[in-house]
Amino acid sequence: MASTQQTGKGPSRLTRSLKRRRLTVDDVTIVDNNVLKRAVGAAALGNAMEWFDFGVYGYLAATLGRVFFPSQSDSAQLLYSFGAFAVAFLVRPLGGMFFGPLGDRVGRQKVLATTMVMMALGTLAIGLIPSHDTIGIWAPILLLLARLVQGFSTGGEYGGAATFIAEYAPDRRRGFLGSWLEVGTLGGFALGAGLVNGLTWMLGDPTMHEWGWRIPFLIAGPLGLVGLYLRLKLEETPAFQRQMEEQSGEQDSTIQEQFRDIIARNMRPMLLCLGLVFMLNIADYMLLSYMPSYLTATLGYSETGGLLVVVAAMVCMMFITPFMGMLSDRIGRRPVWMASCVGFFFLSVPCFMLIGNGSLWGVFAGLLVLGVLLVCLLSIVASTLPALFPTAIRYGGMAIAYNVSTALFGGTAPLLSTWLVNKTGNHYMPAFYLMVAAVVGFIAILKTDESARQPLEGSPPAAASKAEARELVEEIHQQQRDEDARDAAATGA
Repeated sequence: MASTQQTGKGPSRLTRSLKRRRLTVDDVTIVDNNVLKRAVGAAALGNAMEWFDFGVYGYLAATLGRVFFPSQSDSAQLLYSFGAFAVAFLVRPLGGMFFGPLGDRVGRQKVLATTMVMMALGTLAIGLIPSHDTIGIWAPILLLLARLVQGFSTGGEYGGAATFIAEYAPDRRRGFLGSWLEVGTLGGFALGAGLVNGLTWMLGDPTMHEWGWRIPFLIAGPLGLVGLYLRLKLEETPAFQRQMEEQSGEQDSTIQEQFRDIIARNMRPMLLCLGLVFMLNIADYMLLSYMPSYLTATLGYSETGGLLVVVAAMVCMMFITPFMGMLSDRIGRRPVWMASCVGFFFLSVPCFMLIGNGSLWGVFAGLLVLGVLLVCLLSIVASTLPALFPTAIRYGGMAIAYNVSTALFGGTAPLLSTWLVNKTGNHYMPAFYLMVAAVVGFIAILKTDESARQPLEGSPPAAASKAEARELVEEIHQQQRDEDARDAAATGA
């Protein structure tokens, strides 16, 4: 029988939430394997489609700068384009504040279907906007409006998708199953980058500038329909259904009161989530959104060459991610996260030196090392962050904290990195920014309890079979006996 990991500080979450009563096998949620596969697959595929929509903008930032801000210099065009990219992140907290508490009231599935539709419509709209040469100042204004719709919908997307998978997953496999959400994210980014790269190669820069850039955005329409179908086929999570049964379907508080309660009573997990997401999103958007434009505008690589190297690195990351998630189920989330922070602190500058050495192989090697370090974060974020919050406010708490941190630091990472490079002339400024993020992320994970192989806060244990449920119950009882013995020894002393 495998023992439960307890590498966090203080009593395990499992013991804290269950020690007041004696647990039986009937209290353990048995997750049907077919339902579990469908839930993980649909959430991951829907997430891939969302991030295909969102990522395409980053890959076409240089082209969009020329289309919507033609009167500016090349560097200013890129800066303005990333400014429009960052604007969407300003409304992400508003989306999180709206969709998060709503998902805790009406259900995760309904909200995830809604965000899918909004994201597809916002992306489709960008592909239909006339250029600056056609309608003048209205072109960038309409671009900003479409980006605001994208940002608002994304505010409810990731927190809901991560919550959905975490609440379906058995305790012993939550890291592995949650990692597939990030496989979807990387797949969406890679698909977007690959499509942009292929179109640029086939059509050439003049045609891409004229009309080819619209194609990836227009594809969002049919992709959105596929994602909506997948999400409408999902069932609500067992944890949410049990929560609703305990409340008898009644909601005594408004969304505004629920929001205030989340902030007032859960400040510690909110702050921890802010710190963890600070590290995650600076690394994430630096590598996946900013890097193609950095290679093109700052280092002078061709658009197709820069994108091709980034896509190759992302494909490698996709294959590694599930294995890192599986590793976290064995050794814990905290060691994996700490290893990433240490790696980013000491290797960011050497990797950027490799990227800037003039060789595509050097670029690939530097990106791959940074990508593996990022995978250490991506593979466990969907199992680490939901575990910070109890079931009743999990979607809302995570959506608010995640999106506030992302708005402040993630979406602004490409903009700030571009500005720092232009202001200082130092091509290593993005690496220094990554080092700062690594310090913050390391401090945050030090303060976070280990959640591997533990039930989610406020939820009963979850298992993949009756036999596993019996093992979990015995482990819980053993933990309770051990804790009682420690308490008795302390009292006697």
